[in-house]
Amino acid sequence: MIPATAQARLTIEVTGGVEAAQPIAIVPFGVSDGLIPKEDVAGVIAADMARSGKFRPMPSRDMLAMPSTPAEVDLRDWSLLNMNNLVIGRVEQEGEGYRVSYVLYDVFRGNQIGSASLSTTAGGLRLTAHRIADQIYEKLAGTPGVAATRIAYITSNGRGDNQTVTLRVADADGYNPQTIVSSNDPLMSPAWSPDGRRLAYVSFENRRAAIYVQDLASGRRDLVASYPGINGSPAFSPDGQRLAMTLSKDGNANIYVLNLLSRELTQLTDHFAIDTEPAWSPDGSQIIFTSDRGGSPQIYRMAASGGAAERISADGDYNARASYSPDGKSITMVSRVNGQFRIAVLDLQRGYTRVLSNGNLDESPSFAPNGSMVIYATIAGGRGVLAAAAVEGGGNQRLSQDAGEVREPAWSPMMK
Repeated sequence: MIPATAQARLTIEVTGGVEAAQPIAIVPFGVSDGLIPKEDVAGVIAADMARSGKFRPMPSRDMLAMPSTPAEVDLRDWSLLNMNNLVIGRVEQEGEGYRVSYVLYDVFRGNQIGSASLSTTAGGLRLTAHRIADQIYEKLAGTPGVAATRIAYITSNGRGDNQTVTLRVADADGYNPQTIVSSNDPLMSPAWSPDGRRLAYVSFENRRAAIYVQDLASGRRDLVASYPGINGSPAFSPDGQRLAMTLSKDGNANIYVLNLLSRELTQLTDHFAIDTEPAWSPDGSQIIFTSDRGGSPQIYRMAASGGAAERISADGDYNARASYSPDGKSITMVSRVNGQFRIAVLDLQRGYTRVLSNGNLDESPSFAPNGSMVIYATIAGGRGVLAAAAVEGGGNQRLSQDAGEVREPAWSPMMK
């Protein structure tokens, strides 16, 4: 394990939008005399809104005016430009940091519908911009935004003995990447704790699979499972006190739950088939997992306390790597469609499966914490990249690095 260090950021390319995206004007923020902020706050907010797929920010070059205070706003200018909403703001010095204020307008109703003033350090200016974007998104879309969240992912460079594998964490827009672990051996299956402060992952250092839980702030990590055979697929319970995992310590791959406080290990499945890839329901009452007990990999559900399992995936001959949406009403999974592996969402209430991706080898899906998008790994240009698809229609994205492979993304919970 090495200390967290900065690395090349992920580059995000918006690969698809939605015709019904709402037009919004986010005017470049005004600044105090002589102040040169290190971040373009309005630019960050506009990019966040555009990536959601639900909004279409106006280019600043097309704006008729550049107001930064309410007294300077004439909503008729923006009505002529067919803007639904307008955002203005200012960045002002406050001690050694900044105070960032903004106002959100409904252009057609002609009134203010939101405003706030946030204090921040110079280094926290970009995060503050993300938080403002999330406030605006929630006001207009009715659900929390995810601009201030993070993603964990695995990168690899080189081959064989020269391979370097890293577990990284970056902001949701690809900025501020930090290496959490670096190794010459494989790393896989990153999983967030519900408070966003820890990551569980599988490491093959010393040529043996083991599960670690690492605190992101301190870098401290704890070895929690290193049994003979498979130690894989860690998943935190919603209360953060338990970790579901796949172990084969008794010869066959089964689902276990480890109490992280008492270190008591409970076996949930006991079947001659392979049971793997557990994931918790948002309320912690159920666990879904992948099993080939029916002859092919499918998704099964059981009580988190154990008991009988029922198959819940119905379509196709291959469904795996499932996880719940934040509201618990659907799951995302990898499904084989005409011989190709795609990302799909299964509506648990209606039993309807919808395919989100169109690649040949898409894998490792993870819901955004507001349920609006699914991030996953895919292949583009012959190498591993990440992609994100809107669940209900909207913008799609591709996230890649200048060099190396990127895979196994995990979207963080909402950050405090």
